[in-house]
Amino acid sequence: MSQSVAQVIVDTLEQAGVKRWYGVPGDTLNYITDAIRTNKNMRWIHVRHEEVGGFAAGADSMLTGELTACAGSCGPGSLHFINGLMESHRNRAPVVLIASQIVRDELGFDFPQEVDFKSVYESCSVFCEEIRTPEQAQRLTVMAAQAALAKRGVAVLIVPADVSMAPAPKTPYHYTVHHAQPRVLPSESEVQRIADLLNAGKKIAIYGGSGCELAHDHVVALAEKLRAPVVHTSRATDFLAHDNPFDVGMAGMLGYYAGVHTLANCDTLLLLGCDFAWRQFYPENAKIIQVDIDNTHIGRRHPVDVGVVGNIPDTLQALLPLVNARQDDTFLKAALDLYTKDKAKEEKHNIDQSGRPIHPQYLVETIAKHAADDAIYTADGGTAMLWCLRHVPSTGKNRRVISLTHGTMAGAMPQALGAKAAFPERQVISLSGDGGLAMLMGDLLTAIQERLPIKVCIINNGALGFVDLEQKVEGLISAFTDLHNPDFAKVAEAIGFWSRRVEKSADVDQAVRDWINEPGPALLDVVTDRFELIMPPKVGADQVFGTALYSAKAILAGEGKDVLAMARNLLT
Repeated sequence: MSQSVAQVIVDTLEQAGVKRWYGVPGDTLNYITDAIRTNKNMRWIHVRHEEVGGFAAGADSMLTGELTACAGSCGPGSLHFINGLMESHRNRAPVVLIASQIVRDELGFDFPQEVDFKSVYESCSVFCEEIRTPEQAQRLTVMAAQAALAKRGVAVLIVPADVSMAPAPKTPYHYTVHHAQPRVLPSESEVQRIADLLNAGKKIAIYGGSGCELAHDHVVALAEKLRAPVVHTSRATDFLAHDNPFDVGMAGMLGYYAGVHTLANCDTLLLLGCDFAWRQFYPENAKIIQVDIDNTHIGRRHPVDVGVVGNIPDTLQALLPLVNARQDDTFLKAALDLYTKDKAKEEKHNIDQSGRPIHPQYLVETIAKHAADDAIYTADGGTAMLWCLRHVPSTGKNRRVISLTHGTMAGAMPQALGAKAAFPERQVISLSGDGGLAMLMGDLLTAIQERLPIKVCIINNGALGFVDLEQKVEGLISAFTDLHNPDFAKVAEAIGFWSRRVEKSADVDQAVRDWINEPGPALLDVVTDRFELIMPPKVGADQVFGTALYSAKAILAGEGKDVLAMARNLLT
């Protein structure tokens, strides 16, 4: 029996490195799934919702650096992937989506389930094309895989059902995926310009982003030579915060005052693989140097004085011999002192406080204390994200997968599924919000069916907590943020999870131990303090005014208990 086009597509993706597929089978996809079934080197992970497949594939790819794949049926099937794949694309994760399509003869006639996938996916992909003939299949599949790997993003192949089932044509050509890894360096004169600016600086700061993934030692060596504090973006926490005596934490609204103060008061700022979006946190009067692998990132957030293209480790290797060693560490000591004070303020609620609602900070730090050094954490957008970034120490081995660029809800548990599929030997911990988990709760079933023993902790505050806070800061009465939740532990138990509900602070430590040590999928439903305040790095007058205005409105509206609870958490 001759090989089908579907088999050509699947075999080509195997040669490109695909080991795992995430999706839901369906009619127009049948020949693709059959080709996957007969491939002994691939695993199909059957999710219950395609959005979950997009999240899971992106986490898998982001952590492994390898190409992963999703596949969906025509119409709603492949359309459901959109949010999960938008997240994956913004995380620069190489993923290929096979979006199966109705047969070519019916395209353009508004046939049932016909969707123009190209117009849908072009905004969140590095490649999006339809295979129109069997002769194009191998070449376009190679191009899609190569684009995803080279450009670090999502590639979409639209495959009509009649193309996938067609016999593979005989051809004298054989196309293969080439994954080039060039060494990218600025010119010698550009490196010298950077050195000259740094040598002229007095208060130098380094701001490292996710481009520093392989540059920890180089950044620390440069900071030591310059006696410069190192601020990092939230995405770079895993790469720069550990074993770094020059670290002064994150900047931005999720960060610390030390990081914000350091950026605002430096006279020379070195941006390394950093594309931080919020302009108000950049210094107004400093000389700014930017090094990035992507030329389109240079100066797009804030004007820079010197912008060069290069990967961070190699660029710093070239720069280090040209930089003069400094003795004055006044600016560094001031930044480190502020960071010490920031951490001390954080610690006041990281305690087992009987008779009080459970502090989420205490919960997350307890989890981190008992987790393995190389655990993988996922966290939902909102308060869970913040607690994960601030209260899970970087070990140099652990990793965080969080929706920091797309900012979506519901990603944590699905991303945990992908992480566990990629790394079955490592602990994978999902810090889920009650709102986020509820959105895609059906895919807890995937953990059971696919034997993925993830650990899910629901930070259950009965509200869309981050939205609630945003409304308060703007002086608004909370609207539509309440969540009427079930007992998630009972729901999980019915699905097949080990589960426990925790409502008292004294029970947290033992519950976390039992949950971590459970060999199968396990869920903790932890009722936490709804009124735990998330303090920004610097409280501005507009925030004080907004919260004060909310307090006045809340009292007039008969919600004085909420105001008292917020005040209690602020003052204790």
